[in-house]
Amino acid sequence: MRKWGMLPDEVRNKLRTTEWDHAQHLKKRLLGERPFPITINLRPPSGRQALDDLAGFHAFIDAWQAWPKQSQLTWQQIQYAQLGAKRVPSQLALGAIQALIEFIGGDAEKRSQQWQQRISPILDVSQKLYPVLIKQLKKLESLSLDEAQMITQLLPQLSQGMGRGGYLRALPIIGVDTKFIEIHQSFITPLLDILQDGAISEHGGLMAWLDCIEAPGDWLLVRPLCPATTQAMGGVSILRMPTETLLSTPLPGERLIIVENDQSGYALPALPNTVAVIGGGRNLAWMAAHWLCQKRIGYWGDMDSWGFLFLSKARQYQSHVESLLMDRETLLSHRQRMVEEPDSYPGLPECLTEAERMVFQEIRDGAHGNTRLEQERLSADHILNRLLSWSGNFS
Repeated sequence: MRKWGMLPDEVRNKLRTTEWDHAQHLKKRLLGERPFPITINLRPPSGRQALDDLAGFHAFIDAWQAWPKQSQLTWQQIQYAQLGAKRVPSQLALGAIQALIEFIGGDAEKRSQQWQQRISPILDVSQKLYPVLIKQLKKLESLSLDEAQMITQLLPQLSQGMGRGGYLRALPIIGVDTKFIEIHQSFITPLLDILQDGAISEHGGLMAWLDCIEAPGDWLLVRPLCPATTQAMGGVSILRMPTETLLSTPLPGERLIIVENDQSGYALPALPNTVAVIGGGRNLAWMAAHWLCQKRIGYWGDMDSWGFLFLSKARQYQSHVESLLMDRETLLSHRQRMVEEPDSYPGLPECLTEAERMVFQEIRDGAHGNTRLEQERLSADHILNRLLSWSGNFS
């Protein structure tokens, strides 16, 4: 590639890289934060360079002479020692975003048309929305034309407190489904914040401004394990509850078993005065509930580095948590069923007993071949005997 004489295609490729495909530069151009004009030095050749490649020199001049918008070019009269005076292009200047789009052409023109189709109806709501729309250019481009129209229908309908303490999906909106609001919440929020003079930010977000409560996200299965606890839960044999509810709602029974994985929770036998909370995995925040202080609590997880970490986390909330089926005898009697743990926890869990710490280190170090014994691989009779023994020792 020669070091002089940039041709139109070379300039186009440079502008595409440095301006059009560079998201931050493009947004700043559209917002006026990188002012126009864009000037490109076309690097006219020296006399020696021109003589060494006369065909290239004439092609360089001819290409820019054929350029349809000569007003964008600066031509310079240069006296060459052996070629005489020559009028050569020295600089290109693009004075506005439209000139940049037209120069790049093709997909840039198509993309700008798509912007216009989506941005125009939204700006009909308020011209003040232009900067935030540009800042969210990628999200704007992802909208269909129908979705852009829905934004214009939605924004004027949203008002402070209209949720009245209910869920977002229950908002009384006309012509727009509330799932659309949920999906595009991150796009809608800054637009509405502009229209409401920053009130959404002052309230801490869209949900608080609307007075909507968050939909439950962290679900846990609750399973009573005896007739008495089943009756206390309204006769329901299994119930799905969010973390927030468990924090404030005491479960019946004297004992509680926490089971890391769903499927193992279904394998639990009938146990007197006992309820199981199943499938939380690392979701243990609900164990901060004050009512747990009055329960005898057993924790049963996978015998791997993460299972022992979750046991330790459970004890950080409730120090009296007992481990179940996570002992060396259980490990040794089932070690032929062990598998390799894909990604071990690198640290040492803090809240383990000395015996648990030894088992943890043996497993993580591969002392028994593989590094994981899953809950599901324990024999049913072993589970039954251990849990019946645990429940019979309540004091």
